[in-house]
Amino acid sequence: MKKFLSTISLVVLMVVIVVPKLVFAVSPERGPQASVEYLLGEIRQIKADKNQTIKAENQKHSQLALSQLNVAQISKKALGKYWSQRSDSEKKMFQNLLGELFIHVAFPSSAKFFAELDLIYGKTKAEKQRMVVPLTVVHEKEGEVGIDFRLTQTKGQWQVVDVVLDGVSMRNNLRNQFYKVISKKDFNQLTRKMEKKLKAAKR
Repeated sequence: MKKFLSTISLVVLMVVIVVPKLVFAVSPERGPQASVEYLLGEIRQIKADKNQTIKAENQKHSQLALSQLNVAQISKKALGKYWSQRSDSEKKMFQNLLGELFIHVAFPSSAKFFAELDLIYGKTKAEKQRMVVPLTVVHEKEGEVGIDFRLTQTKGQWQVVDVVLDGVSMRNNLRNQFYKVISKKDFNQLTRKMEKKLKAAKR
């Protein structure tokens, strides 16, 4: 089960061409749990196939899944203290690049993992300015594991801003890894690593 969290967080570390602006689908208003169900539903439809028709379908499902993530907030929180040091163009580039990594690396790997799992939702609860949707999954090898999806509402739409697995925050895990790269090298080195991972995934 830990593969799910590490796929999303470690992927970015291993990862500049400017990525094309992402096109987000406008989704109807959904409650927090419905938004998580929609996210996972789209991810589970992504197939490991290089066929052009399948790739087009995968892109559609990936874009719809991405619309359920608040990539802007995830990007800002993941870069933490380094966010304010970046120019507007750097922030935009980083946000687009992170979104592309979710689409081409994290979502396909997550699709394999979630494909045959039973998903059991708990009661949604409020936590400060966020809503938390608890989910229990039963994995053949990992056993029963709990995942908390944390969401905030923007313009009437609930979007995921963090995923917590066994007490480990995806966003905080990303931040720790970003900090290590930036402190040892710089922001440009981080984006080069991210771009390299993205190019490899698109082959």
